[in-house]
Amino acid sequence: MKIGFIGCVESSYKALEALLNMNNNIEVVAVITKEASKANSDFVDLSPLCHQHNVPVHYEKSNNKQDSLSFFKKYDPDVIYCFGWSYLLKSDMLELTPIGAIGYHPAPLPLARGRHPIIWALALGLETTASTFFKMDTGADSGPILSQVKVDILPDDNATSLYNKLINTAVKQIVEFTIELANQTAVFETQDDSRATYWRKRSRTDGLIDWRMRASDIYNLVRALAAPYPGAECIYENRYIVINNVEVHNADHPNIFEPGKVLDVDKDRVLVKCGGKSALWVYNYELASSLNAGDYL
Repeated sequence: MKIGFIGCVESSYKALEALLNMNNNIEVVAVITKEASKANSDFVDLSPLCHQHNVPVHYEKSNNKQDSLSFFKKYDPDVIYCFGWSYLLKSDMLELTPIGAIGYHPAPLPLARGRHPIIWALALGLETTASTFFKMDTGADSGPILSQVKVDILPDDNATSLYNKLINTAVKQIVEFTIELANQTAVFETQDDSRATYWRKRSRTDGLIDWRMRASDIYNLVRALAAPYPGAECIYENRYIVINNVEVHNADHPNIFEPGKVLDVDKDRVLVKCGGKSALWVYNYELASSLNAGDYL
């Protein structure tokens, strides 16, 4: 089976690496990636890996997607894998191959379609998510499901650890369903659109800490925006402060202290009053590079 591969993030790299190590019946015949991307915090240029394995590679230009289509046509793939891409594929690309295009979404589809599923899952304090592959159509994450595996979210998980869990799970799925596609034994399950939910694109203001929130909710926000994302923030003396790590302080603090008040300083950590009677220790904080950086991408 011949695969045309599209991607430009860390998970794309891991997926492509796994495919390139599969047996001779599976061949990645062409790869589309990007030279740079402001839209992806975890951007990775796939061309060095392609050069190592002598796989033809093309840099897509956002204003010239037709060249990408022409590039794939030269290599006549049986299927397209699109893992880690910042916009939907057009119908001419979706219909290019006999099998179609397989996409990826780290959420339990049909729930949580849309943008930033890892961030929202953590920010909302969810206990589970999923690693899902599906046949792409012209909608957003709406095509028939090829493979879905549940992934637990532990209380101490942050974006970094959950991202890695999802990648490790996804790589195993890719190897399994690629063999099934090649053997024509793969099964697709239509999504129930009546159960679908959608998450929106985040902005910088979504990562701004309001100290009137309970400590547990601030904890979830901070872990949701850990690397590879830009970090939760608060404003102090007209500057954004990036907060990378916090710990809920398990003791009651009277409401005579207003939210945001520093209650204690202990070496490299600061105890800050939050909503209700809660408080948390703030670790590993730094000045943001700019006060007016605009929306995060």
